[in-house]
Amino acid sequence: MLSLSKVVRFLFFIVLFTNCKSDDEDCCVAPSPPIQEGFLGQLDFIKTYGGSLEDDALSITKTSDGGYAVLGYTQSNDEDITAKTTTDSDYWVVKFDNEGNQLWDKVFGGSEDDRGQHIITTKDGGFLITGFARSNDGDVENNQGFYDYFFLKLDSSGNKQWVNSFGFSGSDRSFSAVELNDGDFFLTGFLDVTASDGEGNDNARPAAQQSASHGVGEFWGIRVDDSGNKIWRRYFGGTNNDRSYDVVQTNSGNILMVGSSESEDFDITQPNGSYDFWVVMIDIEGNLLWQKNYGGSGIDVGYAVTKTSDGNFVIVGDTRSSDIDVSSPLGNADAWVIKIDALGNLLWEKTYGGSDFDSAQSVSELENGDLLIAGNSKSNDGNLISNKGQNDAWVFITDGDGHLKWQKNFGGSSLDFINQAIELDNNQIILTGSTQSNDQDILENKGSKDILLIKLK
Repeated sequence: MLSLSKVVRFLFFIVLFTNCKSDDEDCCVAPSPPIQEGFLGQLDFIKTYGGSLEDDALSITKTSDGGYAVLGYTQSNDEDITAKTTTDSDYWVVKFDNEGNQLWDKVFGGSEDDRGQHIITTKDGGFLITGFARSNDGDVENNQGFYDYFFLKLDSSGNKQWVNSFGFSGSDRSFSAVELNDGDFFLTGFLDVTASDGEGNDNARPAAQQSASHGVGEFWGIRVDDSGNKIWRRYFGGTNNDRSYDVVQTNSGNILMVGSSESEDFDITQPNGSYDFWVVMIDIEGNLLWQKNYGGSGIDVGYAVTKTSDGNFVIVGDTRSSDIDVSSPLGNADAWVIKIDALGNLLWEKTYGGSDFDSAQSVSELENGDLLIAGNSKSNDGNLISNKGQNDAWVFITDGDGHLKWQKNFGGSSLDFINQAIELDNNQIILTGSTQSNDQDILENKGSKDILLIKLK
């Protein structure tokens, strides 16, 4: 006699195949497992960290002991913040074990507004952290103006090994960094070229020409050695706002910067709309190899990039477009994911979300080749089946071709965001961001905004 489970499975396939249409090539293919082997898609824990004021986590990195370290900023000087007495914003680094227990935390900055943006684990087991700072005291050395790139090398215990900063009189902000194959580091973000009067493009064209041909904000890439000393600086863009948010090194040793561009002149040769995903490929000496725009006639912003095992690149962000490169809009704003090859050719693009505002802030390739994508969502339709409140933390997994396999949202009645998600050992996933909620999935709020950690298994 057939067991009940076998009968149910048999009836499922009867329904599946009898409802196939001859012109639907995917319909009659038995569905693949929703997520990779070893990952159940179950919640392990949700935890919050912080103090009575504003605390945010912008980046997370896996550590060699199986734990992870988070970088963001804190205005608090109580609760989980152990080394701070003031209420200005400082870089905040927190080390956790695999179960989300806080092992140590470190605060870096000065007496003004300093905000950490990105952390990486370095080859020696330590960390490089980067962001932007207004201070000119404390840990911050030689601030040149409003905001400067401010970056630090830490050992594995979070102790400061060296610091450096770059900038001019305007708002110059670093958002990401990568350790290069030769042990150097590369920082990316944007430069206020108008305020710098064209400076910041070392060994390029004369400053007078630079100032005449650019303005407002540029992609600004800086290569430093393993002690933080400048090797070269380059900027790229046009006369409007161009901002780089992430960077990777390619298999051939080149450097790929991604972000958004509002310009339609100078380095930008084929703009599509108001803002586009803009991708800039340079060689190891900072020479421009190629640049390309992706998007439609609306606003499209690229936030993160990952190199895939086939040598190509996946870029994520959000789109408000419904034309040109964006083929399947879903709502007000959608999470938009594109895959390009090493020459910038668009291989595929897909949108995810619902009828409201949805965005992807993070992407990485899982061990099995699937894509882990995270961000935030306000929708309760389309790919989303519910919404907890104003804005939810959102994570989803696709296969290598962008087909959605699994998704989940978390949060409470207020604002909840995910800024980065990574894979840990044993197919576990950890997400970090911020929350202002204190209900539903969020059991505790310690202040106006807390660091949010979500672990899935």
